[in-house]
Amino acid sequence: MSAVCTGSTKEKQSGEKLSEAKVVKLYGQIPPIEKMDASLSTLTNCEQLSLSTNCIEKITNLNGLKKLKILSLGRNNIRLLTGLVSDTLEQLWISYNQLEKLNGIQWLKSLRVLYMSNKDWSEFMRLVELPCLDDLVFVGNPLEEKHSAEGTWMDEATKRLPGLRKLDGEPPSEEEEKRFKSWVTEGSEVRGGWTDEEKSISED
Repeated sequence: MSAVCTGSTKEKQSGEKLSEAKVVKLYGQIPPIEKMDASLSTLTNCEQLSLSTNCIEKITNLNGLKKLKILSLGRNNIRLLTGLVSDTLEQLWISYNQLEKLNGIQWLKSLRVLYMSNKDWSEFMRLVELPCLDDLVFVGNPLEEKHSAEGTWMDEATKRLPGLRKLDGEPPSEEEEKRFKSWVTEGSEVRGGWTDEEKSISED
């Protein structure tokens, strides 16, 4: 059962206890949320949490959300991927933030969907460490822009992440589909790396 919350984390007017809600929506709050406070730890049954379009700078107080599968944090001021629920999280929507590095993303072994467009840096190869990743949005990143301009983005990205079933909203081509089947059969050894020049694009 969905729960739409306005303001702080409190009981839903319908009578549903917030601690029992599977979907909790706290996006676009007025005034905007600046801190993920300890009250979030009471959302013990939450599977989908939306905190997008606020002013959050740090991911905190998610330890109590043992069932969390989908986390939406787009359009905030987040700089680091710390404090995430690593065991259960399957989808992370974190576009339009101030992320500088992807340190910590390697622990999200259940992550399947990652939306992280419009960043100012590129650490693409850290995504190789996500064995379940099959849907990626990387639009607006320097590496994507460079290869899209050359007409090679889809091919180069899926070559390195052959498990992708969708890239920037587009399904793989027939050739990329064959590459995926080969990856499933042979393992991840086919995953390569960017050149030194590509790795350095937009890094501080």
